[in-house]
Amino acid sequence: MPHSTGARRASAVGRILESAFRPAWWLPGPHLQTIWPTLARSRPRLALTRRRIELADGDFIDLRLGDGGGPRVLLIHGLEGDLRSHYAGTLLEVLARAGYQPVFMHLRGTSGEPNRLDRSYHSGASGDLAEVLSALTDDPEGAPLAAIGFSLGGNLLLKYLGETERPLLKAGIAVSVPFVLRDAMLRLDLGTLRIYRGYLVDKLKRAFRRKFADRPCPLAVDIDSIRGFNGFDDQITAPLCGFAGVFDYYSQASCRQYLPGITTPTLILHARDDPFMFPTTIPFEHELGPGVTLEVSRHGGHVGFVAGAIPGRPVYWLEGRILEFLGGLQPNQGVAPGGQS
Repeated sequence: MPHSTGARRASAVGRILESAFRPAWWLPGPHLQTIWPTLARSRPRLALTRRRIELADGDFIDLRLGDGGGPRVLLIHGLEGDLRSHYAGTLLEVLARAGYQPVFMHLRGTSGEPNRLDRSYHSGASGDLAEVLSALTDDPEGAPLAAIGFSLGGNLLLKYLGETERPLLKAGIAVSVPFVLRDAMLRLDLGTLRIYRGYLVDKLKRAFRRKFADRPCPLAVDIDSIRGFNGFDDQITAPLCGFAGVFDYYSQASCRQYLPGITTPTLILHARDDPFMFPTTIPFEHELGPGVTLEVSRHGGHVGFVAGAIPGRPVYWLEGRILEFLGGLQPNQGVAPGGQS
């Protein structure tokens, strides 16, 4: 297992670049960029192999492995995400076509079967990622070339890379990361943004009810009275996952404090108009470890980044940018370009 050292300070810093992404003119604004892929994008049918990783605490993590004999690339989904998330199956398909072996990591309790312990996944559960990577490293194929994390999964990935002395990855990619969890909570409490909050918190509450439908719940909590992330994380996430309260959870789990320790080549893709965060949530250059390149675009929403000149014919820019970065890690491997659809 890699050795964890907490948030490490590095002597050099990373860099912030202006992204080349330009949004589709027919999908202006952060909300259309965020919502369009979720509602309009088709999901491919994939032939994936299931694999279960047994964890040291008696719980498990389920993986889905795609075809391909090339370098492995691990995908980590966001809050209440799974293979049906708009970015998941399509990216698995694109990676396989490009010569990689994609591996999808379900966070605890998101694979269709409740996890064994009362706790579930959370934004700072980097120990789960460390155990998965350790198990994959023991395979004949060896450790994944890279991991790609979306939103909450990106936060988790960056925390792992920043706190771990010798990460079991050659590279990382993080998309639309909530660098400061308290900021995300406060942002989604404002005005019309509460629509996103309501949608996501309702999904969390449904998952909680399903999990404890056939087993005793250790908490005396009125789930129906919870309306926001602050309440859910204070009354459910924090006590179930061993935190003193919501602010202890947000303080320990937010990845921004771990960024200075990242020496692994890491690409962060972020939009200034991400409706899930304040523009001030974006870290400064001096906060980035020497391995980090933060590409910031003016537009793109949250895990959106939809381009394309013709209405109804979107170009999902993220996939092409991800393949470009992965290709630069092994320029002599001859991995085919692609990723636009």
